[in-house]
Amino acid sequence: MTDPTGDLDALLAAFSQMRGRGGPHRHHRAGGPHAHGGGPPWMRGDRGFGPNARLAGAPARIRLLDALVHAEHPLSVSELADAIGVDQPRASRLVQQAVELGLTAREADPDDARRTRIALTPEGRRRAGDVRGERRERLAAALADFSDDERAELVRLLGKLAASWPRD
Repeated sequence: MTDPTGDLDALLAAFSQMRGRGGPHRHHRAGGPHAHGGGPPWMRGDRGFGPNARLAGAPARIRLLDALVHAEHPLSVSELADAIGVDQPRASRLVQQAVELGLTAREADPDDARRTRIALTPEGRRRAGDVRGERRERLAAALADFSDDERAELVRLLGKLAASWPRD
């Protein structure tokens, strides 16, 4: 019997790699599973910035949170822009909105006091975890009718596809 948890991790990693985040230095460049509506409850509601705010531009904001979760240290706005596949002005707007929502915080760069870096707040880390958990649940449900052999073959083939996926 194959390890379903390992299979989920391998498949999610392959999907991420094809979206442009091939590892700790590459991140999403296209919409995630919530790109066409729906999403977890914390993404629904009004488009303001209050506690029940829907995250306007949610796919990019999810990529921003995900990039920060996977980063080894807080990132500059330029690094975030590159990681999530947007231009720097868009990244600045996303960071500002995430700060207003309490998902991220700015901190001084210890190597250059003129620069700031962006870090997740505890709430941002929790919300990013909610998204990752929901992705795992959806994938587990989609794989429920697969045999162990079918799941292993899917992991193998999708991994092969992801390894060959063109990079920007």
